[in-house]
Amino acid sequence: MSYTPVVPFVPTPEIVVKKMLELAKVKPGEIVYDLGCGDGRIIITAAKDFGAYAVGIEIRKDLVEQCIRKVKELGLEDRVTIIYGNFFEVDISDADVVTLYLLTSINEKLKTKFIKELKPSARIVSHDFEIVGWKPHLVKEVKEDWRNHKVYLYLMEEVLSER
Repeated sequence: MSYTPVVPFVPTPEIVVKKMLELAKVKPGEIVYDLGCGDGRIIITAAKDFGAYAVGIEIRKDLVEQCIRKVKELGLEDRVTIIYGNFFEVDISDADVVTLYLLTSINEKLKTKFIKELKPSARIVSHDFEIVGWKPHLVKEVKEDWRNHKVYLYLMEEVLSER
């Protein structure tokens, strides 16, 4: 039996989305996964502004439908894929970058999946919630109108060499 994550949908502010993708140094043609992609803003920005191929995985059907509509509206069907399902059950081994805005407890449960599936060159970037026990390569504060956000960047090659 697999674990089903329960995380409230709170959209990442656009300024934080951009900073996450910049810190991960997303390059054209790379593959970006967003686990719990919500309304798709991270994957849409990755495809539109960074030239990446993007895959969003979302467990809420209403958000998946909203995401698909937005992708079609923007004509990004050839660059963006939306998967309706549980990200613990989706193979992410082709990811160059994985983005997260989950909870620390769920990030903790993802560690085994990341170690098993991600290539050493992969980068993980998490909004506000760290991956406990892993040393981030970089932590950046992003100021938004009414609050500060933290962005954590992890390099799989560093994570694997620490083990």
